[in-house]
Amino acid sequence: MATKTATAHSRYPAIVLAMLLLVYTFNFLDRQILGILVQPIKAELGLTDTQMGLLGGPAFALLYSTLAIPLALIADRTSRSWVITISLTVWSLFTALCGVATSFWQLFAFRVGVGVGEAGGVAPSYALIADYFPPERRARALGIYSMGIPIGLAGGTLIGAFIAAYVDWRAAFITVGIAGVLIAPIFRWVVKEPKRAAPVAGRAPVSAVFAILARKPSFWLMAFAASMSSLAGYGLAFWVPSLLIRSYHFDLQTTALYFASLLLIGGASGVYLGGLLADRMGRADRGAYAKLPAIAWLITAPLFVAGFLSPSPVIAWCLFLIPNALNILWLGPITTAVQHLVPPHMRATASASFLLINNLIGLGVGSVAIGALSDALTVRFGTEALRYSAVIVACFYLIATVLAFVAVKPLRKDWVDEPAA
Repeated sequence: MATKTATAHSRYPAIVLAMLLLVYTFNFLDRQILGILVQPIKAELGLTDTQMGLLGGPAFALLYSTLAIPLALIADRTSRSWVITISLTVWSLFTALCGVATSFWQLFAFRVGVGVGEAGGVAPSYALIADYFPPERRARALGIYSMGIPIGLAGGTLIGAFIAAYVDWRAAFITVGIAGVLIAPIFRWVVKEPKRAAPVAGRAPVSAVFAILARKPSFWLMAFAASMSSLAGYGLAFWVPSLLIRSYHFDLQTTALYFASLLLIGGASGVYLGGLLADRMGRADRGAYAKLPAIAWLITAPLFVAGFLSPSPVIAWCLFLIPNALNILWLGPITTAVQHLVPPHMRATASASFLLINNLIGLGVGSVAIGALSDALTVRFGTEALRYSAVIVACFYLIATVLAFVAVKPLRKDWVDEPAA
């Protein structure tokens, strides 16, 4: 009996990680479903590319970014699993409501609601993973968790396209929203709050977390590097389906299969590889947690540009595959590094501070920048305007490269080692 109990206990962190991965998948599924539905929504509601960019970026990012810190503070002081459960319920309900919107402003308001819900999902999850996994396995665990991004992006693309093709775009929102609501109580039942080293009553105030991070150059360099990557990455994830339809004349289902295959094959391998390499290389050099993403982004930019300029969708798919892995390789290494800039009881708040910068810039600017560029370039390039807008925004990966390389040295100094058990 004791052996069975010990075995079950040893497997429980993996079960927790699997549930967090499932919720994170829905997080990105609910974000991405709008991207594959841009064309039918534009056609029915009569919207411009700039308006669609606003729905994909600022509408979602504004409260998603700013509410993440107070919700993370609540999670640090109470129960991370409860905060995640309530957040999943809220964002899923607002996703379903997107299916009944009849105007730009209604859809904008419901997308704000999705962002409000998702604000409480990621930072508490990072903190739970840090509690359940030891330092030598942490980047790998965060890499596995981050696979929710490509899985969710691919799932949102496929589910949205096929439901829209066989029913309509409204049914796609309603279906995935209801599914998220049903999963929420199961998550709460399975995921328990672990014991924490610091007593809840003695949690540090948010000002103390900010004060620590503000003094660490590596935090700012990694946050802005990730932001430049996210600006390009979120923007491209939102607009590439429309680019494929306009430039290669794909139908909705072909677009979904083409794009989802890139996300699943490239994205899933990239986030796992990033965590694996960071755990191995980071033992000898803490700076590797910043160096690995820098190298990945350096390769990403030219391959994306070449893919976007390719006249052949087959050649473009081959060129896109590698950068789809490398552009999100940073997730495991950098999110792990942020966890180690503060003591353990400040992790959720530190992660939320990082996400505030990353998401305000990345989510808030990426999709609307490409949409606005597309509208501005349409006079000159017509239906190819979106292609050239994507090329311009892909160059932000080079800025991310420089910032991450500069972060390597200060990260070695700023790192906070795990306290003894």
